[in-house]
Amino acid sequence: MVQNPLTFLGSPGSPYTRKMLAILRYRRIAYRFVIGSHRSDLGLPRPKVALLPTFYLPNEAGVLEAVVDSTPIVRRLEKEFEGRKVVPPDPALAFIDYLIEDFADEWLTKAMFHYRWHFADDARKAEDQLPRWSVQPQSDAELAPIQRMIGERQISRLYVVGSNATTAPVIEASYQRILLVLKEHLGRHPFLLGARPSSCDFALYGQLTQLTHFDPTPQAIALKVAPRVVAWVDILDDLSGLEPDHADWLSPADLSSSLRPLLDEIGRVYTPVMCANAKALSEGRDTVTCEVDGRPWTQAPFAYQGRCLAWLRDEYSRLNPAARSTVDQALEGTGCHRLFQGL
Repeated sequence: MVQNPLTFLGSPGSPYTRKMLAILRYRRIAYRFVIGSHRSDLGLPRPKVALLPTFYLPNEAGVLEAVVDSTPIVRRLEKEFEGRKVVPPDPALAFIDYLIEDFADEWLTKAMFHYRWHFADDARKAEDQLPRWSVQPQSDAELAPIQRMIGERQISRLYVVGSNATTAPVIEASYQRILLVLKEHLGRHPFLLGARPSSCDFALYGQLTQLTHFDPTPQAIALKVAPRVVAWVDILDDLSGLEPDHADWLSPADLSSSLRPLLDEIGRVYTPVMCANAKALSEGRDTVTCEVDGRPWTQAPFAYQGRCLAWLRDEYSRLNPAARSTVDQALEGTGCHRLFQGL
């Protein structure tokens, strides 16, 4: 069993940290949030890959270990803590939730990274602020080399998420469409899958905390075209006072028509990139190329997203016949089915 309170390391500038903080608040799970401290200061183990957030959870032998990757952590918490679940009990709706969560975590983060480090004003703000999110006092002179290092490192890593001169128009157009889709849907329902939040809400929220509330360029766009979405992000920050009911989730066989454009967007942009990435990885190529929404797309292969696609296909393969039929009907015509087919 996990410890109570949970201990994890994170940062306000990490969308996945914000995702997990909001889930813990909503689920009323006690936690100890470590920010700006070294793991060694607290005797905490180091993860194999240093990512945020890092949770410290017992393994099967009861030994505390460092665990990263928000999606499986969310599902572990679903099993180990009762009440106020964020994964719908219906398997078809749970799969739609998983698909949208994956889209937010792995596609919308391209917009977050792109806007933060592609535009000069946004990069300057990020360089200035990110290293200040620490409980350790630092003078401006001490901060200066850290700020330069962060900026140089992150800008040099834009290729990892696929942000470049070729892909920029695709990323920016998709971000604006996502805002408009959410604006329309949130005019009908308080959350994506009904009147209670699911893990996909929190995944979108995590990325949007940065896009609509920190980085100047995407924030200005959101305030102009979808102020409702900006307000929704504020609301998602702490839903501990919401009292959800089992009936608050939408019926999986009758998903709102306003959700359909979001599924269309997944098929439009996420599907071709994920499939092309997986094909490049399987063939050992050093470049991913495809067409997205009528525009060229090129990036370096991303091994982790290859695993994400494999996990998504595993989830689909485990659906029982009735649930798979419901999912197929919900996704019919969106282009998402290519995600579950062979390369």
